[in-house]
Amino acid sequence: MTSVLLGDAHGISVVDFKPFLDGSAKQDVANAILDSFKRVGFVYLINHGIPEEQIKGMFDWSKRFFAQPMEVKQQAPHPPSGTHHRGYSAPGQEKVVQHVYDDNELKDVRAKAPDVKESFECGWEDNAGMPNIWLPDGILPGFKEACTEFYWTCHETELQVLRAITIGLGIGEDYLVKYHHGHHNQLRLLHYPSVSAAQLKDEKIARIGAHSDFGSITLLLQDDAGGLEVEDPNNPGEFKSAPPVAGALVVNAGDFMMRWSNDVLRSTVHRVRAPSNAKTVDGMVPDRYSIPYFCSPELTAVVECLPGTYTADKPPKYPPISAGEYILRRLASNY
Repeated sequence: MTSVLLGDAHGISVVDFKPFLDGSAKQDVANAILDSFKRVGFVYLINHGIPEEQIKGMFDWSKRFFAQPMEVKQQAPHPPSGTHHRGYSAPGQEKVVQHVYDDNELKDVRAKAPDVKESFECGWEDNAGMPNIWLPDGILPGFKEACTEFYWTCHETELQVLRAITIGLGIGEDYLVKYHHGHHNQLRLLHYPSVSAAQLKDEKIARIGAHSDFGSITLLLQDDAGGLEVEDPNNPGEFKSAPPVAGALVVNAGDFMMRWSNDVLRSTVHRVRAPSNAKTVDGMVPDRYSIPYFCSPELTAVVECLPGTYTADKPPKYPPISAGEYILRRLASNY
C-alpha cells in the first residue's frame, strides 16, 4: 500500500488514484482511501482523472460569473425554497445547518453567523423536479455549456471513488454505482469575498461555519488561498487545517454515506476560516474560490446498511431509509 500513499496533510492521506484508474493496484488504492475515510472522513486524490485544463477553465468561468454586477447575477436567482438548490445566492443568503442527534431526536442546529460567501448551483439539465436556473441568453455565453460539461466530468470521477469504497469494503465494485446516476448531484461554484480578518477571527462573520455534508460523497477543488479546516474526530471542537495540495482533489464522505456504511466511514465536520498564514492587505483576507460537487443517490432509492459493514456481533445501527426523504429535508434546512 505504501507505493500509492504520497503523503499526509495533517492526518488526511494523500493518495495516488492513477493505479486504481489504470487497474495496476486497485485494491491498494481502495484500502488507502477507505483507511483515510475511516480515520478522518477525508482523503486527497492525486491523478484523479479530472483534466487540469478543464479545472482551470471552470475556475476561470467561476471568476467571470462572480465578477458580474449584482443585478446581472440576480437574473438567475436561487428560489426562496431550500429544496430547489439551483441558481445564484448572494452573500448572507445561506446559513449552514449542522445535523445532530439529541436524545435520539433528529435536530438541525443553525449557525450563529451568516456565511459571507456567494454561490451558483446547477445540476442535471433534464431534472424536471429541480430545473436549472441560468442567466438569460446572451449574458455570459458559454457559461451554461461549461458548467454542464464539467458536471458530467465530475460524475465519472464520483463513480470511480464509489467503486474504490466498495472494493475497500470487500463488496462488488458496482454496488454503490448502481444507486448513483448523477441525476441528483449538485455542482456549486463558490466565491468568498475579501473580508475583515479581525471579524473572521472574532467569529462576527463566517466564510462557512462548522458543518458536515449530507449526501454520499463530496468532491472538492479549491484554489491556493487556504482556510479549509477539518474537525479532529477524536477531539470534538478541535480543528486542523486541510491545506491546498497541488493538483489534488479533496474527497469527503457525507452523513448519508456514514449512515449507509453503518458508521464505518466518517462524515466529518469541517469549516472555512481565514488560514493562519493568510497574507492580509489593510486587515483584509483575500478572496477565495472553490468548486464542490455534491454527490447523492437516486432519490427513489431505499437503502440499508452496506454489506461488509456489519456482523452478528456488530449489527446494523440504522433501519432502511429513503434517500429522497433524507436529502430533501437537509436541503430545505439551509435556507
